[in-house]
Amino acid sequence: MVRTYLLKHTLQIVVLGVLDGIAIWIGTSLALQVHYLTAIILILGAVGINYIYLSKRTYAMRYLLPGLIFLFAMVVYPIGYSFYISFTNLSTGHILNQQQVIAQITDRFYTPDDAPTFTYTAFKNEAGDIAILLHGSDGDLLYFQGEISPVKGSDDRFVDEDGDGSPDSFLSYDVMTLPQIIKSLPNIEGLRIPYDGGTIRLDSLRSFKMSVRRYSYNQDADTIRDLQTGTIYKNIEGFYTSNDGEELYPGFKVWMGIRNYLSLVLNPLISGPFARVFGWTVTFASLSVLTTFAIGLFLAILLNDPYLKLRRLYRVLVIVPYALPAFISILIWHGLLTNMGLFNHVLLQLFHISIPWLENAFWAKVSILLVNLWLGYPYMMIVSLGALQSIPGELYEAARVDGATWWHRFSRITLPLLLMPLAPLLIGSFAFNFNNFTLIWLLTEGGPPINARTVAQSTDILLSYAYRLAFQGARGNQFALAAAVSVIIFFIIATISAINFRLTGALEDLSKNV
Repeated sequence: MVRTYLLKHTLQIVVLGVLDGIAIWIGTSLALQVHYLTAIILILGAVGINYIYLSKRTYAMRYLLPGLIFLFAMVVYPIGYSFYISFTNLSTGHILNQQQVIAQITDRFYTPDDAPTFTYTAFKNEAGDIAILLHGSDGDLLYFQGEISPVKGSDDRFVDEDGDGSPDSFLSYDVMTLPQIIKSLPNIEGLRIPYDGGTIRLDSLRSFKMSVRRYSYNQDADTIRDLQTGTIYKNIEGFYTSNDGEELYPGFKVWMGIRNYLSLVLNPLISGPFARVFGWTVTFASLSVLTTFAIGLFLAILLNDPYLKLRRLYRVLVIVPYALPAFISILIWHGLLTNMGLFNHVLLQLFHISIPWLENAFWAKVSILLVNLWLGYPYMMIVSLGALQSIPGELYEAARVDGATWWHRFSRITLPLLLMPLAPLLIGSFAFNFNNFTLIWLLTEGGPPINARTVAQSTDILLSYAYRLAFQGARGNQFALAAAVSVIIFFIIATISAINFRLTGALEDLSKNV
């Protein structure tokens, strides 16, 4: 038993030690990349894990911790990061942080008109190190092991084996042929040889040329100066911008406050498409719930009739769409609805007409609703059928005795008693269809297009619109704006969920009195 105890605790310490080492390594790397907040959260998390698994006071938390870690990593962190991104300008041209942008801009060079030119001889040793012998009008220069020095007269380090006047080797380095130079071109292009206040860099395949830095950064004023023209660029909303509006690319990520949210309302180029997409999203989700519930309830009432022959067979047949994977059904429907699909083939044969199911905005929306009806009615039929069987038959018998018509029995007995258990499911179905990205993307990909001024297309819902903004924008990847749309979706679904929970509780209280 002592051996088991020691083995258990030894294994625990080893595992925690490995996790701590990984956390310290990743945290240090994040800190060096100026991701201080993420590094602090990681280290604090590692400390918390150690405390939980080493302290007897937190024994119960040991079983909850793995689930909490995945909850934080898969749910809390993505939501929190989306919130953060929505208040920045993260997009194409604003991906890097300010330090990275400054390093990129100040590493740019230009070549003055009177810059000296050098031909060169390249050498390489077995380890892959490169030495460069530059030939200029004022003599030869040797770049070796990160330092440059003049070559005066004969140098015993160079050996001319064939006597052609050009060195064939240098110490343990052998001269590089043109094919070898081309193969090592990325390494040679990356050489920055400091000389006489400038930098010698590769200018062509056969020559180096003197270059000087184009920009310098003033940390106190947070400005960048163009050393060639003297222009000053100030930090304005993630871009270093001159007085005449010229911007230096790339830009960097900055805090923008609620500007992305205001753009969704006040910027006509964004608010118009956003309003149209939002309206279609609500319409699509509402009509999907209404149509699937109506057809599902209608079939449930028919199949609930005890005098219907072969009703078990009918139940099996109408549930087939629910048994197939949705994405396969959607792809099959896409093939049926194309211009050369089965539907148009039949219409051409019978009526000599063809309907642009997926090419016209109106018919594309009709197609989406029809396909979603096909996918959704079996679920509504199943839940409605179960709810119908829970309604006492005595209520219908009493209604018939009182002379109630079938409509009165349906509207006064069936529908109210169905809505009590089904209302939360209907609200949940609305929330599901509100984010039904799979149907939209596999059937129409949000199309057909409206115009080239916006990424929003005719059948895009909010989620597919956010995806387009993030990954398919005509002006690049607009991650921040897409995050703002995602946050709005989050609040809408959270509100629907809250209503659902509240309604579920209210219906439970109501059902006690029925």
